Amino acid sequence: MLPEEIAKFIGQPAGTSIFEVEKEPIRRFADAVDDPNPLYWDEEYATKSWFGSIIAPPGFISSGWFANRPSKWSARGAAPAPATASVRRVLANAGFGRSLDGGIEYEFFAPVRAGDTIAASTIIKDIIERQGSTGRLVFLITETTYTNQNGKLVARARGTSIHR
Repeated sequence: MLPEEIAKFIGQPAGTSIFEVEKEPIRRFADAVDDPNPLYWDEEYATKSWFGSIIAPPGFISSGWFANRPSKWSARGAAPAPATASVRRVLANAGFGRSLDGGIEYEFFAPVRAGDTIAASTIIKDIIERQGSTGRLVFLITETTYTNQNGKLVARARGTSIHR
């Protein structure tokens, strides 16, 4: 059973980052993942498509440099995401100091266009303790929702980290 000092983080906000989507980072991301789709780099082609402009590849907004990253546009200014940092510290103090990325699951709902402003808001969805073959494990589950400047949900990510 989870100690109260850990369980109290369930449902807590873990930070919001706001970022502007620009053409050049979209092009660089598409190049980095070797995706030649002209919707990501050819302005003339993209403008003639039903999207009407350059769009970002689906994985673009889930890149580590956007979600939970304090920035000059962040709703929290330069402060770190307090709940995430705090729960990791409490887990470490409770003997769960080692962690492993348990994976991320994404859902994409609408295209992200160059010029959009995206808000990435994360909450601690759940914290689950299990007995593993080598001892106790804690699974920290977060959910990040990505909305554009019009309040439209464009994507959702559910991440799991495993602590031992």
